[in-house]
Amino acid sequence: MNNRQLFLQHVAQTSDAPLAIEIVKASGMYMEDASGKQYLDLIAGISVCNVGHCHPAVVKAIQEQAASYMHLLVYGEFVQSPQVAYAKFLADHLPSALDCVYFTNSGSEATEGAMKLAKRHTGRTEIIAFKNSYHGSTQGSLSLMGDEYWRNAYRPLLPDVQHLQYNSFDAIAQITTRTACVIAETVQAEAGVRQPQREWMQALRKKCTETGTLLILDEIQCGLGRNGTLWAFEQFGIVPDVLLLGKALGAGMPLGAFISSHDIMWSLTNNPVLGHITTFGGHPVNCAAGLAGMKVLLEADLISKVNAKGELFVKHLKHPAIKAVRSLGLMLAVEFENFAFNKKVIDYCIDKGVLTDWFLFAPECLRIVPPLIITDEEIVRSCNVILEAAEHFS
Repeated sequence: MNNRQLFLQHVAQTSDAPLAIEIVKASGMYMEDASGKQYLDLIAGISVCNVGHCHPAVVKAIQEQAASYMHLLVYGEFVQSPQVAYAKFLADHLPSALDCVYFTNSGSEATEGAMKLAKRHTGRTEIIAFKNSYHGSTQGSLSLMGDEYWRNAYRPLLPDVQHLQYNSFDAIAQITTRTACVIAETVQAEAGVRQPQREWMQALRKKCTETGTLLILDEIQCGLGRNGTLWAFEQFGIVPDVLLLGKALGAGMPLGAFISSHDIMWSLTNNPVLGHITTFGGHPVNCAAGLAGMKVLLEADLISKVNAKGELFVKHLKHPAIKAVRSLGLMLAVEFENFAFNKKVIDYCIDKGVLTDWFLFAPECLRIVPPLIITDEEIVRSCNVILEAAEHFS
């Protein structure tokens, strides 16, 4: 049996039609399959590889840390310099109210930890989330997911969770003194790149402050420069009580985090002790990789170019078959008539060596979230392939 057959036989599948492309190496903007075919990557592992695949600085950091030590003991017991260095670096680039980092293995686990933190800190049980939101697929984070199609098969889920309308001022009135936390994506990614009004985000922050409710902002997809600022919440003039990170946080290695103030995070140390624990969260090799990747992001000044690159995509993606293009930095949704048409375009692009896909709650939209290192020439070339596909199937 070849690798593809072994993949289908022995690796648990999540759909009945996986892409099943056998990638043998990746570098920068490109992946290469077993036949030698190259793919220009427009999805960056779903917003993971912000500085590109296998950046030399990241690879070097991984190699050096792996040669020193890897796993030692469960999270939080030993002083591990990669964790300390990355936590300090993150705190230095965040508002002072976000100075304490709990590293996890993934964004889903960051969501789980933040939910526990909110309940423990406030002594309350109600959680408010929003329709068309995505916060992970573990059972707790699934309880927050704002789409019944994805939730229904796994009920019963967590009780006392409300799903309200995103960007609705009426929804804010439902936050009360029994609400432990409100969790929202700063930009709704899987809904097809939906940005709320600045005034709504500020009203949400104000209501949470008035009711003693923790405001948790999920920047697992949009954090670390994706939307044109280091943190998307900067664009709304607010600061959350808890920030969720993942995906690009590890620069290609598995890493997530929930970040809050030292005072709030201290709630997890008592009644009970070890209020949240993990074996591999904040793995030293992953933290070393993430720190190296974030330094590249900042030192290469990649974020300052993000908005112009997003605008270049928008400028070139004009065709009668394209109903809309929603863009916030280098997170774009290209909307077609329906999923069937979109899927044809996606498959055509992949066949032509341009990798893209669709959104969970907006399957009619083509996803563009490339590494932030993408060049203008690569943007124009990928747009031409998308337009060629749109024309072909019109």
